[in-house]
Amino acid sequence: MFLVILYFALPLVDVLLSAEVSGLPGGDRLDCVKASDQCLKEQSCSTKYRTLRQCVAGKESNFSRATGLEAKDECKSAMEALKQKSLYNCRCKRGMKKEKNCLRIYWSMYQSLQGNDLLEDSPYEPVNSRLSDIFRLAPIVSVEPVLSKGNNCLDAAKACNLNDTCKRFRSAYITPCTSSTSNEICNKRKCHKALRLFFDKVPPKHSYGMLFCSCRDIACTERRRQTIVPVCSYEDREKPNCLNLQESCKKNYICRSRLADFFTNCQPESRSVSSCLKENYADCLLAYSGLIGTVMTPNYIDSNSLSVAPWCDCSNSGNDIDECMKFLNFFQDNICLKNAIQAFGNGTDVNVWQPILPVQTTTATTTTASRLKNTGSETTNNEIPTHNDSPACANLQVRE
Repeated sequence: MFLVILYFALPLVDVLLSAEVSGLPGGDRLDCVKASDQCLKEQSCSTKYRTLRQCVAGKESNFSRATGLEAKDECKSAMEALKQKSLYNCRCKRGMKKEKNCLRIYWSMYQSLQGNDLLEDSPYEPVNSRLSDIFRLAPIVSVEPVLSKGNNCLDAAKACNLNDTCKRFRSAYITPCTSSTSNEICNKRKCHKALRLFFDKVPPKHSYGMLFCSCRDIACTERRRQTIVPVCSYEDREKPNCLNLQESCKKNYICRSRLADFFTNCQPESRSVSSCLKENYADCLLAYSGLIGTVMTPNYIDSNSLSVAPWCDCSNSGNDIDECMKFLNFFQDNICLKNAIQAFGNGTDVNVWQPILPVQTTTATTTTASRLKNTGSETTNNEIPTHNDSPACANLQVRE
C-alpha cells in the first residue's frame, strides 16, 4: 500500500520542485509573448527592453550616440535591469500558437550577451512528465515486448489509424512527404511543417509508438525508420558538413530552439542512474522528436541499431574536425538517448524507487565542447550509410 501511495505521490513532488525552481509566485513562468506585452506596458521595463533589442541587433547608433565601451555598458545595464522582470525568466511552449514569435523574444534576451548563442538552456517550459505516465495509457506497449512475436511498429501504425487525431495528422504529412508519380521531388518545406505538427499535436502514446517501437527484425526496423518518410524529410542528394548544418539551423528560431532543447534534455551523464543528466527519459524523447521537421531532422542511420543522426557528415571539416565529430557523436553515440528509446520500447522507465542524488551542472553557461564531452565512446564509422534498398516513399500508405 505504501508503495502505491508513493508511486502516485512522486509525480506531484516533481511538480512542486519544478515550481520552486522557477522562482516566481506559484511556480509559473509567463510565456515570452505575454511577458513582452506586460513589459511594454511598463515604461521603465519598456525602455530597457527596447534598448536590449537594439543591442542584440547590433545597431548601436539607433539607441545611443555613445560607442565602444559606453555602448556595451548600456547594453549590460539594460540586461541587469531586465533580470528583475518576468521577461528575463520567460519560456515558450512547444507547438503554441505564437511559438515562433515567443522564441524570437526569448532569444533576443540571450543571444548576444551570454557568449554561446545556440546551446544554452532550453527556451521551452519543462513538461515534467515521465515515460511511466505514457505507458499507463498506451495499450500498444507490451509489458515484455522482447517476447512479442509480432511487429510492434506495425501494431503502432494500426493503433494510430484507430485514433482520429493521429490518423488525421499522419495523413497530413504523408501527402506532402511522398513524391507523386508526376513529380519525383517532394515538397520538403511542406513535409517538414506537417511533420512538426504531427509530433507537436499527436499524443506521445501514438507518435512515440511509431517512432520508438521495439524491433527484432529488419522489417520492423525499416518500418520504424520510414515513420518520417526519410527520402523527403531526411535524405538529400548530398550531405552537408555537420557544422554547416548547425549554422543553418541556428538561423531559424524553431530549429535553433529545438536543438538547444535536445542538448539540454538528452545530455549524457555517466554518474546518473539513467545515464541522463536530467534523469528523465520522457523529456529526452520529447526533445528528440521536436527536431523532426527542421533542417536538423534526425533518423535511424541503419536497421541494425538505435544509432541516430541528422543528414550530415564531418568531411571537409579542416581544423574543426574534433568539434564536428563531437557534435555528430552527440546524436550517434548518445547513451542517454539510446537508453530512453530502449526504455520506451521495453515499457520501462528510470527506477523511481532508487534515491537519485542531483548532479551539479552549469547548463546555461557551458561551452559547446564541455556539453559534448560525455557522449560516450567514439564511433569507428563516421559516415552515415546510404540505404539504396529502402522502400520508396511512394509505397508508404496511410492504410496498413
